Amino acid sequence: MAITVKIPAQLRPVVGGNATVDVETTGTVSDVLDALYELYPELRDRISDNGELRRFVNVYVADEDIRFGDGLDTQVADGSDVTILPAVAGGC
Repeated sequence: MAITVKIPAQLRPVVGGNATVDVETTGTVSDVLDALYELYPELRDRISDNGELRRFVNVYVADEDIRFGDGLDTQVADGSDVTILPAVAGGC
């Protein structure tokens, strides 16, 4: 089984317009992101700096924020969903 990565609208241009991308890997969030970067190298610069996620980028595994777990070392089970969600400022 693959891991399904949900891609927000603002990042879809760098992943060919896809709302989801399946990657064939298991392990940690870091492993999943590395597999995603292999498919879409430009994505790395959009969401990470020096191997760490940018401060405004949130990642969820099965709807759980990885910041409250093991961060990039959070385990991802086969068949799980990973969601990348950059914070978007707005208001009146």
